[in-house]
Amino acid sequence: MNPFGNPKQLMKQLQQAQERIQKEIQALEIEATSGGGMVKVVMDGQKNLKRLTIDPEVVSRDDVEMLQDLITAAGNEAARKVDEAVQEKIGGLAGGMKLPGLF
Repeated sequence: MNPFGNPKQLMKQLQQAQERIQKEIQALEIEATSGGGMVKVVMDGQKNLKRLTIDPEVVSRDDVEMLQDLITAAGNEAARKVDEAVQEKIGGLAGGMKLPGLF
């Protein structure tokens, strides 16, 4: 007897799980801040920037470089958090097994 059951059924279940996880990843909204909350970004699970919020107090014509650094830091932190969230969701698929061709 095959310990994995019906291979076609197993593949169907894996495909359904993959589709579910891909939808969950697309629906993610990850938030990150920098400058003590002065700059906030929200990214989706595909690292598309959804929102950028800048506290007016950090906007200074004399220090544009600092604002650029804060935006960059918040964006990089959001991207890192997206990677973590995606890995967590993928890790749940098939008990964390790496399945070739799935992702």
